[in-house]
Amino acid sequence: MGSKQIAQETFDEAVQENITEFEMEPEEAVREAVLQFESQGVDLSNIVKAVRPPASENGQRQKHQILLTLESLARAVAEQDVAQLPQQLVSLAAQCKEQLAFRCLAGRNGASPAVLSACQLASGDRELLLQALSALAALLDGQPDLLDAAGQELLLRSLRERREDAEVTLAGIRCVRHACLKHEHNRQAFVKGGVLPVLTGAITQHGSAAEVVRTAASALRVMTFDDDIRVPFGHAHDHAKMIVLENDGLRVLIEAAKAFTDNSAVLSELCATLSRLSVRNEFCQEIVDLGGLNFMVTLLADCMEHPDVVKQVLSAIRAVAGNDDVKDAIVDTGATELIVLAISHHLGNPQICEQGCAALCMLALRKPENCSVIMEGGGALAALQAMKAHPREVAVQKQACMLIRNLVSRSRELCGPILALGAEVLIAEARAAHRDCDDVARAALRDLGCKVELRELWTGQKGGLAQ
Repeated sequence: MGSKQIAQETFDEAVQENITEFEMEPEEAVREAVLQFESQGVDLSNIVKAVRPPASENGQRQKHQILLTLESLARAVAEQDVAQLPQQLVSLAAQCKEQLAFRCLAGRNGASPAVLSACQLASGDRELLLQALSALAALLDGQPDLLDAAGQELLLRSLRERREDAEVTLAGIRCVRHACLKHEHNRQAFVKGGVLPVLTGAITQHGSAAEVVRTAASALRVMTFDDDIRVPFGHAHDHAKMIVLENDGLRVLIEAAKAFTDNSAVLSELCATLSRLSVRNEFCQEIVDLGGLNFMVTLLADCMEHPDVVKQVLSAIRAVAGNDDVKDAIVDTGATELIVLAISHHLGNPQICEQGCAALCMLALRKPENCSVIMEGGGALAALQAMKAHPREVAVQKQACMLIRNLVSRSRELCGPILALGAEVLIAEARAAHRDCDDVARAALRDLGCKVELRELWTGQKGGLAQ
């Protein structure tokens, strides 16, 4: 992806030049312009790659369709022509959903104020408000900076006033989610404005509406992200604690799962959110006490053919296994055999292999009795098979090495059987191929009893650390 950017007008002029100067057909002219700019390292992800309509008879330059739609919407808003708003909002939403470039072009030309003004005009009209929120959600996707403080307040007010309406609630939550992805300031502002009880309340109130539950759980999960590179640190941990301690988030999510025993998409999202909330020992234990562990294990067994679900369940099990007492509870359910089965069944999927090895790694940590269960269930063999299947995936190699190390660090009797499976060669290869694996691979080899060449990082002499 290029780091340079250009204006939409620059791209349009290059396309037009290809048509007029080089007599290219429109599609060829666009392709040639794309190749030209990409060869110069230009990022075209925010550029509409289409031919702009030709100039009118009086020579006036024409605009891309989404800008014409936006002008019509802005005019209807300015004139408070409520009759014209539905058509323009629906058209804008449809065009924004087509691609990011359309959304960027609209966003740069005042789409956000126009749509927010439409939301205000629609406050007493349920259908119009739904259309306005849907357009706003489509516009904000990938553009969280477009929502200002007034827009945040308007969204929260709409969600509270229409909390009994599942469709409006869903549209509003989609707006919140898009506004908070990769935007720490918006997350903090929404949390301060009281969005967390709104989200948990939506799950409780609309517990039979699959899409509301799934989207609200996803929005809660986004509140625990630390994905905005523009800030040195975020409030992800604090938000997770607020969701659990102040809004009974764990119970709300686990209770919601009971209504969707055969809906893998909803259950997967609920698992992913529970994983993000497992930030304290007592939270992990509460998940078990509320029946969350049994729900996860059952889901893993029933949805083994759905890789997305398997990945999220493994991640959740890995998270709650941070509590040493919960480790034992997980092993007692027979989950280790299911985790090994998941790795073996999805051996070609690096993410499942990584999460499966990581889950087993947590279960083995400081628990020799669990190590025996994992070993007997084929956990070490599955991890080594994953290493063979994904030699270039550093995350898989790293988690597998950590698992092997945890298995033998307090259970030396397992060293021989694991070495007999060919562990030494695979771990040495991982160490040689991936610099990030060096420490964990060396630790695994050392605890297996293999000869390891240790690097002397500092000799006490003047100078920097040895490289």
